[in-house]
Amino acid sequence: MSNPSSAENRQTEAGLADAVVCESEICFVDGEAGRLLYRGYDAIELAAKSSFEEVAYLLWYGAMPRATEYKAFLSGFIGSMTLPVETVMLLRMFPKSSSPMEVLRTAVSSLGHWDPDSGNTALDACLRKAQRLTLRIPLLIAAHQRLKNGLEPIKPIAGHGIAFNFLYTLWGKEPDPLIERALDAALVLHADHELNASTFAARVTAATMSDIYSSVTSAIGTLKGPLHGGANMEVMQLLTEIGKPERVEAVIGDMLDRKIKVPGFGHRVYCCEDPRAVALREYARKACQLVGDSNYFDITEEVRRVVLEKTQVFPNIDLYSASLYNAMELPQELFTPIFAISRVVGWTSHIFEQWSNNRLIRPRAEYVGPHNLHYINIRERA
Repeated sequence: MSNPSSAENRQTEAGLADAVVCESEICFVDGEAGRLLYRGYDAIELAAKSSFEEVAYLLWYGAMPRATEYKAFLSGFIGSMTLPVETVMLLRMFPKSSSPMEVLRTAVSSLGHWDPDSGNTALDACLRKAQRLTLRIPLLIAAHQRLKNGLEPIKPIAGHGIAFNFLYTLWGKEPDPLIERALDAALVLHADHELNASTFAARVTAATMSDIYSSVTSAIGTLKGPLHGGANMEVMQLLTEIGKPERVEAVIGDMLDRKIKVPGFGHRVYCCEDPRAVALREYARKACQLVGDSNYFDITEEVRRVVLEKTQVFPNIDLYSASLYNAMELPQELFTPIFAISRVVGWTSHIFEQWSNNRLIRPRAEYVGPHNLHYINIRERA
């Protein structure tokens, strides 16, 4: 008699590779052709022509807004960028040794306590919560960084977008328009990427009918892992270690000889160069030229050349976000939190989609342990 728990006909894949677990209208990653679509629109075109706020509208509401709709949306959206006083008090209590992602995880969870729509599960209330989260995550990151550096948090400037106000509330000065535009494009390109680990975590939590703050906190905890959100920081650490373009051949060659993965290369879905990397490369080039220091960008280009020649493994978006964020004078420890500034739009869009046709996500595991063991009294065990 066969064991009822066996699954002879069931195939398992480590990491759920290529497993399809749901239908979605939000994002399409075409790994063969190297295309990324947000609700049917090419994300690369959106990064060049649109704005992060307009892409947020698209992902949340399912369509591009008309001019009057967008004006009304912006009026209520970026016109209300504030942090609760209680949240700022909480930020002051964290140890200075706390990492920005640890702080973000706890602070986002706490925001639910002071949300005026707390407990209201209606769709319009949850959309307002998504908008507040999108506005407050950059303010949380900037405020904590300033407090960590012995500075007081500063208020954003009403009427400006998220990219502008993140940089402004971080440094206390208005960013150069090119830097603002480059960050806005980076936010667009990071806004969603189908069922990546953090998005899947958000959907799993949402599927239990937990609230939006719990779901986003799950996503942030997942993003914190170095195999998901920390790759751009690892790229910057590698660029710093290399130091100058002339050393790339030796350093990268040694890494490849020792079978050490080069950060910023390879992707679980793309079989070609990540289209987001192609788009971000030009923004990184321009930003480095603007600040008058292209050393890290030049190292990046040389790393790209060597890895492609030796392995045919293609760059992903992390390769160029590193030199871009460095040109913006952003601390390396903020590279992953910036990911969250953008991806919260994708997380919340997937949460809404999960709720629209919900079923508890409960996969099975292939049991490979022993069977039919019998209990032996502890005094009789060998």
